[in-house]
Amino acid sequence: MSHSANQFSLLSQRRFAPFFWTQFLGAGNDNLFKFAFTVLVTYHLQLAWLPPSLAGLAIGALFILPFVLFSATAGQLADKYDKARVMQLVKSLEVGIMALAAWGFMQSHVPALLACVFLMGLHSTLFGPVKYAYLPQHLDEHELTGGNGMVEMGTFVAILLGNLAGGLLIALPQVGAQAVAMSAFGLAVLGRLTAQAIPESPSTDPGLKINWNPVTETWANLKLAHRQVAVFRSLLGISWMWFFGAVFLANFPAFAKEVLHGDEHVASVLLMTFSIGIGVGSLLCERLSRRHVEIGLVPLGAIGMSVFAIDLYFASRALPPANALSVSAFLAEARHWRVLADLALLALFAGIYSVPMYALIQLRAKPSHRARIIAANNILNALFMIASSLIAGALLSAGCSIPELFLVLGIANAIVAGYIFFIVPEYLLRFFAFVLTHWVYRFKVRGDEHIPTRGAALLVCNHVSYVDAVLLMAASPRPIRFIMDHRIFATPVLGWFFRLVKAIPVAPKGEDPAAYAAAFAAARDVLLDGELLLIFPEGGLTRDGQMKPFKGGVMKILADLPDEHRASLPVIPCALHNLWGSFFSHAGGKAMSQPLRRGVFNHVGLSVGEPLTAESVSPEALQARVTQELEQGIA
Repeated sequence: MSHSANQFSLLSQRRFAPFFWTQFLGAGNDNLFKFAFTVLVTYHLQLAWLPPSLAGLAIGALFILPFVLFSATAGQLADKYDKARVMQLVKSLEVGIMALAAWGFMQSHVPALLACVFLMGLHSTLFGPVKYAYLPQHLDEHELTGGNGMVEMGTFVAILLGNLAGGLLIALPQVGAQAVAMSAFGLAVLGRLTAQAIPESPSTDPGLKINWNPVTETWANLKLAHRQVAVFRSLLGISWMWFFGAVFLANFPAFAKEVLHGDEHVASVLLMTFSIGIGVGSLLCERLSRRHVEIGLVPLGAIGMSVFAIDLYFASRALPPANALSVSAFLAEARHWRVLADLALLALFAGIYSVPMYALIQLRAKPSHRARIIAANNILNALFMIASSLIAGALLSAGCSIPELFLVLGIANAIVAGYIFFIVPEYLLRFFAFVLTHWVYRFKVRGDEHIPTRGAALLVCNHVSYVDAVLLMAASPRPIRFIMDHRIFATPVLGWFFRLVKAIPVAPKGEDPAAYAAAFAAARDVLLDGELLLIFPEGGLTRDGQMKPFKGGVMKILADLPDEHRASLPVIPCALHNLWGSFFSHAGGKAMSQPLRRGVFNHVGLSVGEPLTAESVSPEALQARVTQELEQGIA
């Protein structure tokens, strides 16, 4: 599988482009249809049983109901059958649904259109698991973040275009309904044609026996996802993002009409702003993450979501009344630009928040169960979105204004995100590493493709500063367990960090034999569990900037492994450079005693060498290879 130069180059490759355009057209059609229908009942039809203030919430809830009922079955189908074939059949179903919807629009038959909302929800339910399970089958780890960013960007650009088209077409005098009908049916046909070019994606579990009982299979999928704690908590985090976003998307027409006093085109501007923000945030993830799956971006995204959702309340409350402002009149008011900026920025941070979580799930879920894990995600998403519709509807019915609803949502997001990061500290740890490598240092990594994305590996590195472990963690696509000197482990403040990453403190054998034995036993278990382990063979930080002789800890770790594990274990030499003289090193005396020593944004780096076999390893040979990597990195 080849590496792409960047995420946009994927659009020129058959393994990605037909899939991308298929999902793009499907998302666009979903939203053209739903938004046109929402505008129809909000602005053009007067239905006592479906008032404008609740129309968006009702349509949204009906759309996501199939996710609850059928996601478990969809996940099984995607794991059992060729994913390309499943997508082609799903797009054929869309053509039939849009034929019925076309009739419903031309007849203004609201019950038929509501039935199509449910059926399009079924279409998306069937497409969701296969969509996200397809990507890791055709992209490697270095492409997953960029590929997911492209999919998220494409989805929300499609949402933007679909909503704009839906709003503009339904507003056409006398022919609006017919224009929507023809456009929706035409997009469905075009999506079926692009799906035909999707390359074969063989089944990951062809022997799977389908359980058609949605209740028992839904429960089984949730239990399956729960076995991997980091994956399951990521599912909850994504579901919360959809709870958050669903409230905004469902309330844009009413927000535009009742709060901003704009016409239906102003509602389209809000959706355009929100969608562009999501798209930009999604694309930024690849650049910010250095093409790795970087979950350190998730706390950054959560912070931005809360800040700008709360500010949106202050920006939109007490706006002066007006009569159905046009887009030009709306944009002529300076205070409205603050509303648009808040929407754009909270959406941008929502994109930064969600993309790494999707990539993490795809990377860490077992390939044979990946679609069912995604199905579990869709089930949770649906439950959270239904809950958001019910809670938002209850708050609005109780007299809460839409700006107040956004304020409550911003505060709730801060509380929920804080809870998620508390129970899954890996997010905050990676955020700390992200801040260190982007805003304290300018961190450049060479050879990171030698760090395996799956399976055990032993990394060895020179030891220059107290943040060496943090930098190595930032360079790795997976968590790393560290074996380190017990004195460094006990360092104030940083010691808290080392405990959170489950570092393994080791004391000299003569000083504490029990701690020494326990450390190497823990190191052995890490490798037997298929994780990454890193050791600093010098045994402590350099005091003069020169690499100290490597000790025998590496050899003991290897000797403790069973023969079959030792034979297949890669030993990877790493070299940190340009950290000597930094605040965290012992240059000039005691470390961390001279704030901002050498200033900020210093260029530091990590060079990762080609893996060695365990049989070829010795302390001297490893030191020579680390020295070689150090010299190449400095050069």
